[in-house]
Amino acid sequence: MPINLKRAYDEAKKSDGMRILVDRVWPRGVSKEDAKLDEWVKEVAPSKELREWFDHDSKKYDEFKKKYKEELKSNKEQKEALENLKKWTKKHNKNITLVYGAKDEKHNQATVLKEILDHQ
Repeated sequence: MPINLKRAYDEAKKSDGMRILVDRVWPRGVSKEDAKLDEWVKEVAPSKELREWFDHDSKKYDEFKKKYKEELKSNKEQKEALENLKKWTKKHNKNITLVYGAKDEKHNQATVLKEILDHQ
């Protein structure tokens, strides 16, 4: 079973399994009640500097992905948060949904995290 991705603005469903927000900033206009999250792991999100540099520009995605993976390996806080995601992924047999706020469903940090978690 692959890990699911879902925008924070999409309806939560029981089939989502464990719902984990992987953004550093809370999605605008979404209530905590509507989000129906099990966890918010803001520490696993890209740094503010990387996020601002990327600015959701799909042309920068390949470079963003490379820089983000480097951050996840070298930044202690991000590395620990990723390890927690890996533990939950195993514990829930990949029945988890990474929740994010970006409009672009293909070029965001959740897709990078999914790739990492699907290949562990």
